[in-house]
Amino acid sequence: MTIVLIITNNKFNFDSPTFLKFFHFLLTKLKQFMRKKILISLAVILTAGLFIYSCNQSTKTTEISQDSLVKRGEYLVTVMGCNDCHTPKKFGPKGPELDMDKYLSGHPANIPVAKVDTSLMKDWVYFNHLLTVAVGPWGVSFAANLTPDATGIGNWSEAQFKKALKEGKFKGLDNTRPLLPPMPWQNFHNISDADVSAMFAYLQSVKPINNLVPNPIPPDKIPTN
Repeated sequence: MTIVLIITNNKFNFDSPTFLKFFHFLLTKLKQFMRKKILISLAVILTAGLFIYSCNQSTKTTEISQDSLVKRGEYLVTVMGCNDCHTPKKFGPKGPELDMDKYLSGHPANIPVAKVDTSLMKDWVYFNHLLTVAVGPWGVSFAANLTPDATGIGNWSEAQFKKALKEGKFKGLDNTRPLLPPMPWQNFHNISDADVSAMFAYLQSVKPINNLVPNPIPPDKIPTN
């Protein structure tokens, strides 16, 4: 606010009613001006404070706790059918059920592959009674150990797990063989990185089980009758 006072003569009566009225007018305008500046400053400070607070709240809502991450991973591992092959089965009153003592530990290393009739393989694919071994034109494949043991994925990085799941690379490493059927890695190609992280976090939280799964058997080495 700029106020210009022009005095047109050398004598000015500061006690005159005219001056006092004018001086009061100036004080009133000055107070109004200062009040507006204070209100504007407060408004700016309040707006900045609300912006910073909202940013912090937004950051907090996007963060996820480790416990929530693990629970999300458990949900994904369950609904994506990982147990179908990676957890051995035992027979209960209603047929095959998950053997939770061997949860996600893959095909038991101490159980050999039964002999198969390869003459039927042009029309059939075989599974063993544990649903951890599959036999087909690719040979014999074994469900991997997904527990955080050294014989499973205990030494894997999340990047390896991601590459195995989304690109079908053995042990999640470049220049390795593709994962064999029935692993449906092609279905997981577009899975989000957040879901991969959740699954990996969960698998790293389960009980580690020492079980060195056998290597695949090529088609010409399939045990036959």
